[in-house]
Amino acid sequence: MNIEIINIGDELLIGQVVNTNASWMGEQLSLAGFKVQQFTIIGDTREQILDALWKAGERSEVVLISGGIGPTKDDITKTTLCDFFGTRLVFDEEAYKDVESMFARRGYQVTELNRQQAYLPEDCTSIPNKLGTARGMWFEKSFPSRIPHPVSGTQDAEARMQEPGYSKLRQVIYVSMPGVPFEMKSMMEEYIIHELKTRFHPKSIYHKTILTQGIGESFLAAIIEEWENNLPPAIRLAYLPQPGIVRLRLTGTGDNDASIRSLVEEEVEKLYSLIPEYIFGADDDKLEAIIGRMLKEKGCSLGTAESCTGGYIAHLVTSIPGSSSYFKGSIIAYDNEVKELMLGIMPETFEEFGAVSEEVVTEMAIGAQSHLNVDYVIAVSGIAGPDGGTPEKPVGTTWIAIATPDEVFAKQFLFGDSRDRNIRRAALQALNMLRKNLAGQ
Repeated sequence: MNIEIINIGDELLIGQVVNTNASWMGEQLSLAGFKVQQFTIIGDTREQILDALWKAGERSEVVLISGGIGPTKDDITKTTLCDFFGTRLVFDEEAYKDVESMFARRGYQVTELNRQQAYLPEDCTSIPNKLGTARGMWFEKSFPSRIPHPVSGTQDAEARMQEPGYSKLRQVIYVSMPGVPFEMKSMMEEYIIHELKTRFHPKSIYHKTILTQGIGESFLAAIIEEWENNLPPAIRLAYLPQPGIVRLRLTGTGDNDASIRSLVEEEVEKLYSLIPEYIFGADDDKLEAIIGRMLKEKGCSLGTAESCTGGYIAHLVTSIPGSSSYFKGSIIAYDNEVKELMLGIMPETFEEFGAVSEEVVTEMAIGAQSHLNVDYVIAVSGIAGPDGGTPEKPVGTTWIAIATPDEVFAKQFLFGDSRDRNIRRAALQALNMLRKNLAGQ
């Protein structure tokens, strides 16, 4: 059974609003065992909506729609759905009571514009909206297996079934929801997903995502090739790379929750034995949270000395609640003069080795360890780009040092020519170096 998602809104097409609805809906439906076949984003015009609805109905058994059912004039989805299903808007007393109740709780009178929210297509099953005024709408209708594309959208589907070659019927479900994310999520979680599972009984599905750092996608694929080739037919593997991290998502599908989960976990154990040096966590784990837990367990403190990352490492560390119990502070020493004054780097070190060098980043770590009075320090110096590179030290050249209570060690990396990616990759690499040290690796 295939599901298609249609997101409506000019603001999505022009990039004014990020389409988080699609990704969230896709994730939740996948976790529930459904296959999302296609995402479609369209503007707020009757023609685009009709076209998308007809095409989706030809491809999928369920079409989920978000957006365009608010109280303003640019919200035309409700009236277009009436055209599509050959029905009309009627006043729903129960829906109006909900609108009145919501406005009363907020101390407002219902305006005529908001009263329009109680008009719903006559042929739909309405879905209550606990968080807003726009109700969801559930439609079910039999369509030919191949639907002739309408010119106006008003021609009745049953009449077209009489045309040659269009006699086989398919049942298609259309569900229209608000575009406001928290309203849509509430409907999906409390009604729609449950109803779909009750009707279609999807197979059990289990996702497990293994997080790796310090190795590129192609190199990783080469190492685990034999393991990947021998995965059971019920398990699929996906590579999900992003700057500094490659995620390996295993998806198992079967008839029994416990058995498919067990099968996936068996393969995960094999993966851990193959690449233990690259795996730092699973699913929603974050490096900054992992090192936070490890520092807490050891009763140790952390500081950073950052040049090319400009405080980004400190930002990641302090984004974790409770980080004040182990993170003391950061010295962002972007200019060499600041490195000299705040971290004690000797001028001759710059002259002999340059700011991006093992010697400088090592002294940065030692200086920060002393000035911040911490057990551990992450220090970074590099050429983030796009300018500043030389043949000897191209853009992306980065030195990372870790100061521990017992030693200081440093390593050079060549990340690439994208400034934003270089900063992100340097930060994640530095956090993982500290994690490995804390773990005794």
